[in-house]
Amino acid sequence: MRDEELRERIQEVYTSNYRVYGARKIWRELNRQGHTVARCTVERLMRELGITGAVRGKKVITTISDPAAGRAPDLLDRDFVARAPNRCWVADFTHVAAWNGVVYVSFVVDTFSRRIVGWSASTSKETQLVLDALEMALWQRDREDRPHTPGQLIHHSDAGSQYTSFRLAEHLDAAGIAASIGSVGDAYENALMESTIGLYKTELIKPKRPWKSLSQVELATAEWVDWYNHRRLHGEIGHVPPVEYEANHYMESTKPQVTTTI
Repeated sequence: MRDEELRERIQEVYTSNYRVYGARKIWRELNRQGHTVARCTVERLMRELGITGAVRGKKVITTISDPAAGRAPDLLDRDFVARAPNRCWVADFTHVAAWNGVVYVSFVVDTFSRRIVGWSASTSKETQLVLDALEMALWQRDREDRPHTPGQLIHHSDAGSQYTSFRLAEHLDAAGIAASIGSVGDAYENALMESTIGLYKTELIKPKRPWKSLSQVELATAEWVDWYNHRRLHGEIGHVPPVEYEANHYMESTKPQVTTTI
């Protein structure tokens, strides 16, 4: 059987079985259907297709620290409260299983309003993934005429190699943003970001799976972020959307002061 035809049959078996079959079960199912093929061939073609079976009790690792990289200090010490927008941004990324392989999605959240100010998606979890999310955040604030003030903004993340990289440090320094890295192995060092990713998984990823491709994940994420920022009610900020919460802040801060002359 030619590889091209076998790829189609492998994909058919994989899809028709809730995308949980690994090479061993797909190999057995193909042979049950009368298609004699070596297991190693199935494994090779599955790698080429970018598909894998469900793995119980394991997860895709996103945070991999680089012991050789210099680390910024922890400037927050778990205190994520900010007095105004553009004082503290937290960043992290997660993964989404798709037919074509794993898609990584990176977020940047303003801790003042819980607003997602930047995000990016890619099939690679290299530094560019987190750089793109940061660049979107900077562009978004500039577009709204609410740019950050150099020297006032902290960018906080975990100790993943993407966030300790020289490229990210260089971008942050050029923008006048202070880098902050949480402690390794501390489940609470970036709790607000973990909460945002948890909502993303619960509200979008799990209910609407399976996902087919990077472009599908990107489109769905863009729609979810728009809803999350403009329409979703957040109890932590008074049951209003993040964009409205920020607008209220700016309205209050620009109100003319009433003075009484005695």
